Amino acid sequence: MDELATPFSPVHPGELIKDELECRQLSQKLVAERLGLPYTAFNEVLNGKRPVTTDLALVLEAALGIPAYILVGMQSDYNLQVAREDKKLAKRLAEIRKAAALL
Repeated sequence: MDELATPFSPVHPGELIKDELECRQLSQKLVAERLGLPYTAFNEVLNGKRPVTTDLALVLEAALGIPAYILVGMQSDYNLQVAREDKKLAKRLAEIRKAAALL
């Protein structure tokens, strides 16, 4: 896929959450502790190494007021964009489209 076909660089919802914590001057460690989350797992979400699950999105909605549907939607968009950039998957999809065209 060339650069013109890529509409944007994927943005992990952890970036939004991290920005919100910084804006409110809240430490990751404090928030993780108050929400009953392991700090390392929470930090990995904020750094885009783990996904924002539906459950976590609901917890963050309750705690920070960020609507869960926004976080889940961002995660879904992120997953799709990352998958679209996967060259191995792109090759497989091209083969499937070619085979499907013959049906």
